[in-house]
Amino acid sequence: MNLRALAACLTLGVGLLLPPAAEAQAPSQTQTRWVMATPYPEANYHTQAIRGMLTEVEAASQGRLAVTLHSNASLMPLAQIKRAVQTGQAQMGEVLLGAYGNEDPLFEMDFIPFLADTWDKILKFNEVTVPALEARMARQGLTLLYVASWPSQAFYSKTELRSVEDLRGARFRAQSPIISRMAELLGATPVTVQAADVPQAFATGIANAMITSAQTGVDSAAWDYARYVYDVGFTLTRNAVFVNTRAFQALDPALQQAFRTAAASAAQRARAGAQESETVMMNRLRSQGMTVGRAPESLLVGLRRIGDTQREEWAQKAGPEGRALLERYLAAIR
Repeated sequence: MNLRALAACLTLGVGLLLPPAAEAQAPSQTQTRWVMATPYPEANYHTQAIRGMLTEVEAASQGRLAVTLHSNASLMPLAQIKRAVQTGQAQMGEVLLGAYGNEDPLFEMDFIPFLADTWDKILKFNEVTVPALEARMARQGLTLLYVASWPSQAFYSKTELRSVEDLRGARFRAQSPIISRMAELLGATPVTVQAADVPQAFATGIANAMITSAQTGVDSAAWDYARYVYDVGFTLTRNAVFVNTRAFQALDPALQQAFRTAAASAAQRARAGAQESETVMMNRLRSQGMTVGRAPESLLVGLRRIGDTQREEWAQKAGPEGRALLERYLAAIR
């Protein structure tokens, strides 16, 4: 028997020895593996909303897609996430939109003090601004899946605050360019600190005051480094959850639709989580011994004056298109 005939016999023999189940599994299905980065901790409602979305999508894919979510800035810091998804280092990401205000004024529009500061207003705000956000991100190779708001914002301080003058000279955490500018208008020094690094920043004196949600206050155990927390409303800042457009378009149409359906559900879960967080997390701060209360009227008056200044500064920076967007939103809430 020549070598070719022997090889054929051996191949036939192996085929006969394979059980039916093994034969059925032979043409194995290729699985696409993605990674996603978020700067927020696992217990945060933003992260949990994303977990739910990914679970729905992976179930719809029937094993064809698996997404590994890296929370709490464990894959990369906030400032690097958007670029990483644009370049394909990660396929999905979540960011605080306002952190990218230096890239495009539209990204920080929701940080304008007292512009979109209630849940009714944020619905109108999203109606007006989300189409513009989708168009901006599409030009950057990104597909916006949804935006999700944070709860109302509060001032955190080691000392009592009675007016904006009490913040003069403070080292103020600035998580976005517009907050950095607000700190300057307050007479404070802005310092850039991402959420995961807040406790260390306060412990080392890098920061001694900030404005953020009660959710972030609990996430960072604010009672360990601050004594006072004042809910000022201020604004319902937004996160954006997005995917690399090229990776997204490589999925079959049915799976793309499953993504959009799951994203819509995640947006609703995140909104409910934010609204619940306003009360639950503020009570948690109180239970840990922090002095919690509404901001004094003298502080609010000063903050609203700064908000008026920043609204006009933003419109000038954003140009005619940005001003038109702002005016369209203001008309929608009248």
